[in-house]
Amino acid sequence: MDDTGGSDFIVVANRLPVDLVVGKDGTQSWKRSPGGLVTALEPMLRARDGAWVGWPGVPDAEVEPLERDGLLLHPVTLSAGEVAEYYEGFSNGTLWPLYHDVVATPMYHRHWWHAYVRVNQRFAEAVAKVAAPDATVWVQDYQLQLVPANLRKLRPDLRIGFFLHIPFPPTELFLQLPWRSQIVEGLLGADLVGFHTPGGVRNFRWLATRLASGRASGGGKPGEIGVDGRSVKVGAFPISIDSARLDELARSESVRARAEEIRHELGDPKRIVLGVDRLDYTKGISARLRAFHELLEDGRISAEDTVFVQLATPSRERVEHYQQMRDEIELSVGRINGEFAKVGRPPVHYLHQALPREELVAFFVAADVMLVTPLRDGMNLVAKEYVACRSEETGALVLSEFTGAAGELSSALLINPHDVDGMKDALAAALSMDAEESRRRMRALRRQVLTHDVDRWARSFLDALGLPRPGETVPVDQDH
Repeated sequence: MDDTGGSDFIVVANRLPVDLVVGKDGTQSWKRSPGGLVTALEPMLRARDGAWVGWPGVPDAEVEPLERDGLLLHPVTLSAGEVAEYYEGFSNGTLWPLYHDVVATPMYHRHWWHAYVRVNQRFAEAVAKVAAPDATVWVQDYQLQLVPANLRKLRPDLRIGFFLHIPFPPTELFLQLPWRSQIVEGLLGADLVGFHTPGGVRNFRWLATRLASGRASGGGKPGEIGVDGRSVKVGAFPISIDSARLDELARSESVRARAEEIRHELGDPKRIVLGVDRLDYTKGISARLRAFHELLEDGRISAEDTVFVQLATPSRERVEHYQQMRDEIELSVGRINGEFAKVGRPPVHYLHQALPREELVAFFVAADVMLVTPLRDGMNLVAKEYVACRSEETGALVLSEFTGAAGELSSALLINPHDVDGMKDALAAALSMDAEESRRRMRALRRQVLTHDVDRWARSFLDALGLPRPGETVPVDQDH
């Protein structure tokens, strides 16, 4: 193709690592997006003349390619209608609930699907123009599952990886999707398809042989699928966090002082329980509030010495389901506080707002128990963030067994989030755990989290994809 660009390594995601901010007078500025993915990939992008392709976050914004903080950014324009149908519709109204074990009912609207097809093609065309000959492209997440096959048609010379950041569902659930074959064939356009867990790999391999035009190659290696004469690798790559940076931040004097302030502002309770989540129906916030409420009712814990802080980051506020869920959570908080609060001493503190990074880390340092209870989650990085912040090896983590993190953080108190009695028992055990057991569990958790960080995750994926490290040459027999 004659119009190829000059970038040897390209990350493709629904969003750019910076958000476009449009002022009331129409002026444009850029705000850096927080996120571990940017942190992990920034050095790799810089070392390889890399680029990032994504939507700037504002509908109908026509923005030229730009450079920010040493990163070359290529914005993809989405209309307001496409944001509603491709993003809020098919991505978050169809795929999100389907991939999270149908915790809510997915909606299968054909016009949403058509918008998804159209936008995925636009992303593929944008990458095709930016990529240098034989470049490596890493496509991220469920919004862009058709991009690998679309891109392969446009640029067969490229090495293409895809990583799914959310769970991949059981085969019986995935088969509900009217466009199931198109999604699987879209993913099989990649050279490497990555998931968080071996379960996701197994589900995808079965579907690839059942639904796609290609079949698993008879003599193929485990973790490879033969498709149209190509070999597609499939593997599990559990994502992580910048744990060393969080550990350093949690040890800082300013954060430690703020953590002490938080405890004092909460009335210097004996124990602080913490939940930190996006406001999302997959996170199990209502169930954990019910468990805390019943422990107070049963007299197993006391509002005199135990406080529960729930931080809920606003999420998809325009979707009716989320507004209803917010109302239910706030009603539960009001009911608990109405029954058990004393003047100036509510047992539940609920903040529906996004907190600055240092403030969030201070809450992790202040909390004695972290309650992470998703009904389904691809990984759940909050659990790992809490562990990374516990440098004194104190505290306890209560973790849903339906998170990807549960496979790695086996020293947590693992629970079934649908079992309220089991959650109550685990929370009570965490609150009464002796110092020796707490230290033993936290030491094991920290060893895992500090060793397996986000850089190791990205490096393992790119090594499996065959991306040469800076200074290395590409093997001449590299499969494309």
